[in-house]
Amino acid sequence: MSQMAHKFDPSILREYDIRGIVGDTVHAADARAIGRTLGTLVRRNGGKRVALGYDGRLSSPELAAACIEGLTAAGIDVIDIGLAATPMLYFAVYHLEADGGIQITGSHNPPDYNGFKMMMGKKSFFGADIQKLGEMAGKADWETGEGKVEKRAILADYATRLLRDVKPGKKLKVAWDTGNGAVGVSIRSVVDKLEGEHFVLNEKVDGTFPAHHPDPTVPKNLEQLIAEVKARGCDLGIAFDGDGDRIGAVDGQGRILWGDQLLVLWARDVLKSHPGATIIADVKASQVLFDEIAKAGGQPLMFKTGHSLIKSKMAEIGSPLAGEMSGHVFFADTFYGFDDALYCGLRLLNIVANAKESLADMRDGLPQPVNTPELRFDCPDDQKFGVVEKVKARLQKDGAKFSDIDGVRVSTKEGWWLLRASNTQPVLVARCEAADDAGLERLMADLKAALAACGVDLPDDAASGHH
Repeated sequence: MSQMAHKFDPSILREYDIRGIVGDTVHAADARAIGRTLGTLVRRNGGKRVALGYDGRLSSPELAAACIEGLTAAGIDVIDIGLAATPMLYFAVYHLEADGGIQITGSHNPPDYNGFKMMMGKKSFFGADIQKLGEMAGKADWETGEGKVEKRAILADYATRLLRDVKPGKKLKVAWDTGNGAVGVSIRSVVDKLEGEHFVLNEKVDGTFPAHHPDPTVPKNLEQLIAEVKARGCDLGIAFDGDGDRIGAVDGQGRILWGDQLLVLWARDVLKSHPGATIIADVKASQVLFDEIAKAGGQPLMFKTGHSLIKSKMAEIGSPLAGEMSGHVFFADTFYGFDDALYCGLRLLNIVANAKESLADMRDGLPQPVNTPELRFDCPDDQKFGVVEKVKARLQKDGAKFSDIDGVRVSTKEGWWLLRASNTQPVLVARCEAADDAGLERLMADLKAALAACGVDLPDDAASGHH
């Protein structure tokens, strides 16, 4: 199969993955070129086999088929694991010792989006790698060959591996909401083998997401789960995003635990067997998390937002646990160090099943600062990083205390505020946290003033609402 050089719509080549609107910025021809180019890179790296999976979106089978054509045309043998959550594809790469991986997924985007998450060997393929892939396709810089395709069922092996880390404890009542996303494929193979009572919502994989949008960081998407937890008297509820690499949770009273609150519980647990270890969290996480990691005897490390960036940092320093506010959480203590929300759910059940107190008690035991949700406001891609740089220059001039690992996170006696440019959208992201409402107002005023000085107005509606 000879193939002409291929130009991608530049908007789809993003920091952590390739993603866009099907039929508008993403087409089967793009999938073919991605397969051909990643396959070429794998071959030049000395590899021969790539694992491929796809999520439940309506466009995924067509994109997967095209991607496989591209891989085999580059002389790559494809291990096709079929419909699966993203972590199941990551597992396949490790378990089958593949030389790379591609997951066709739109993650938590609306139904008309789709995209590609990639691995080179066991590492994330992101940032400059994705730009290079675009350049190579533009020059038709490809290997040629005739690879084979092998369909491989790995669900049984995957479920067995997840269940290996389950610790027996008291029997729990748990509600699970797969949100019609790809975790629906694997949820029964795991929860049916657990002790206690388990109720699964929206298990059928359906790319139109009829019940609610599959993003567990948005409170309205958890309403159905919260109602189920209350109606059945569950100990907790667990929710997943569309491709199963992000987790959400609610306690027995139906209250949401955010990513950073969950990380406190996991960190305490991991630090029992890894005393003094470095635990990583992103710049959006609450100060409470960093303080609690230190209190539990760990070394907290604040790092950039982005699952690929955090995974790479984790491997570099040998951290046993890392996570993001967005619900991407990575266990490397007894697992592979990739973000698997179903595995994270099991680790949460271990903690609750083996504790005297309930998840609600644990939540109540945490300091309760007041904070804004993530405030997102539009700013063109070609301006967003410049705005952050201007704010940083002013802060330096004023002698403010801040971290610039990812945007600026400013610490004051009231608490902290954050301003960063999104790596995936034309928006600026801000967040504030203080001990009380009055402190939060003052921080919001500081943030607004810093932006106004750089000619940017924070819209009034961006600032409403607390966690």
